[in-house]
Amino acid sequence: MPSAGKTTIARILGTRLKAEGHRVEVLDGDEVRRFLSAGLGFSREDRNTNVQRIGLVAEVLARNGVLAVVPVIAPYADSRDAVRERHEASGTPYIEVHVATPVEVCSERDVKGLYARQAAGRLTGLTGVDDPYEPPLDPALTLEAHLQTPQESADSVHAVLAARGLV
Repeated sequence: MPSAGKTTIARILGTRLKAEGHRVEVLDGDEVRRFLSAGLGFSREDRNTNVQRIGLVAEVLARNGVLAVVPVIAPYADSRDAVRERHEASGTPYIEVHVATPVEVCSERDVKGLYARQAAGRLTGLTGVDDPYEPPLDPALTLEAHLQTPQESADSVHAVLAARGLV
């Protein structure tokens, strides 16, 4: 969900991976939406299209030896499943990490002011508030980012990457 800590964790992880000599790209959801998915709204169809586009870029990067770290809001299980299937079809590893920060904590953080705008009636369709969020049923890792530091969360993701022989 927005303000869960995805981007902060991803940037810390990306910095560590680069320091270890890996080729890595952090595909920030906000940046990708602004450029690659400009013009898309926040309907279910547009959200799915956005996730599919990001998934394609991540898969192509990974297939070519670049670790893609993708902190993105992907609220629908079917969209995440499609990205996973695309990776599997190309023989490219895919690791789903669920940053499971409660909506109350996200609302307190409110990095972009989205929760405040929604509460004031100036925004609708906020993931996890008045738009659906379908939590992953079987992610490779669930991070309770509100109970640990961003560094600890990034270290947990790194441990999964290492355990799978990806770093």
